[in-house]
Amino acid sequence: MPEPINIVMLGTGAAIPSPKRNQAAILLHYGPEYFLFDCGEGTQLQLEKAGVSPSKISKIFISHWHADHFAGLLPLIETLHIQKRKEPLEIYGPEATRFMDALIELSYWGIGFRIEAIDCGEEEIETVCKGEEYEILSIKVKHSVPAVGYCFQEKEHWNIDVGKASKFGLKGKQLKIVKEKGEIKVGNKIVTLSEIATKKEGRKVIYSGDTEACQTLFEVAKGADLLIHDATFVEPVGERPHSSVGEIAKLAKDYNLKKLVLTHFSRRYRNDEILETAKPIFKNVIVAEDLMKIKI
Repeated sequence: MPEPINIVMLGTGAAIPSPKRNQAAILLHYGPEYFLFDCGEGTQLQLEKAGVSPSKISKIFISHWHADHFAGLLPLIETLHIQKRKEPLEIYGPEATRFMDALIELSYWGIGFRIEAIDCGEEEIETVCKGEEYEILSIKVKHSVPAVGYCFQEKEHWNIDVGKASKFGLKGKQLKIVKEKGEIKVGNKIVTLSEIATKKEGRKVIYSGDTEACQTLFEVAKGADLLIHDATFVEPVGERPHSSVGEIAKLAKDYNLKKLVLTHFSRRYRNDEILETAKPIFKNVIVAEDLMKIKI
């Protein structure tokens, strides 16, 4: 069975934090890895409330360099330094090298571990990192500064039908071989993986960062298990470089998303008015709250 994807909404507010909504930050836990998407002010306190040590984070993905999405980076890095972290920390984002050089310069003594800053966002869509069972894409979006969304894409899985495999005399280590190589020779016959197993598409989770409604992002998100999207305003946004609840709910329906989580709310809105706007358009919608947990 594939690993569960566990998500914690660490911060769900917009530029100005409130007692109920911290600034933007999302934790995604998959297998042994913990990914942090954005790191607004107070993120490490939210991690503590969620029961997750900052030392577990291996990669950080910044959507753009407005303070409400990165102001928690400097204190988080200082905490990791005090905790004597030795493993490298990868930090992705548009112009990540430029901004991380500036942040590290603010330290008197430097830090005791390596930060690997990886620039992304030059291409409309690009693969920025890969693991054994996943890849993460950046998607250029529409904001007032260079900005990207991110897609966590799990690789496809094959589920072996033991009954079908036994008809070919396959068992034990042979099943592992055919799963790894895609085929195995049994006597004079080549047995392919597709003959004894069914393919299951990998799960897909998208995070928009801050953006206007963006077709490129929704093309990548089509059919996704989960989309976490900017919904700063309930009313139509006009010229503001953010999204509104109604337009994102409609796009979620149009692109056959399985679940929509709205986040990054202006503090002027109540949860009920956000939900009352979105729910009639797209039923499987959630209004995010700080420390909300989602499992896929």
